[in-house]
Amino acid sequence: MTSRVITIVTLTLFVAMTIWINYEIKVKVQQGGGQGTLKEMGNLKLGQIAPDFSTVDLSNRAVSLTDYHGKKVVVLDFWATWCGPCRMEMVDLQSLLDKFKGKNFEILSLDQGEAADKVSQFINRKKYGFHVLLDADGAIGNRYGVRGIPTLVLVDTNGVVQWLQVGYSSGSQELEQKIGNLVQK
Repeated sequence: MTSRVITIVTLTLFVAMTIWINYEIKVKVQQGGGQGTLKEMGNLKLGQIAPDFSTVDLSNRAVSLTDYHGKKVVVLDFWATWCGPCRMEMVDLQSLLDKFKGKNFEILSLDQGEAADKVSQFINRKKYGFHVLLDADGAIGNRYGVRGIPTLVLVDTNGVVQWLQVGYSSGSQELEQKIGNLVQK
């Protein structure tokens, strides 16, 4: 009897938290829009220069966002291996990477707080081709105002934030169109 009550309470809390998180992200953060572009996320706003960062990738090479200024349009993907919606988003991101292959486009996938070996095993098993970086202490995510994952930030070749999204949105055509427009400039 006690385990049944615990199960019911746990499921009820899970449902309540899911509804609350959905409300916070889809209604309050996105001003009721439900999907697509946010106007701001923490201190990060559309049209402003994306905060620079330096970290390491899975090969322990130093990478900073300014390495791409003047060269490539960049999607920053904040994620973790344990996040189901992040895993779904990564399939779509790989499709985008394949579609814009050979163009001035890059995905910097910033894992949030996991060990390099765990992240590397996941990426190798799934055979993803994007550049995976480690945000071991979450400092980059904090600087970008990330409060939920996955979070995507589109940055143009001038380093300006062009698009923001929190949460998974299957096959975002809006993001694909924005990338297409930016890589043609």
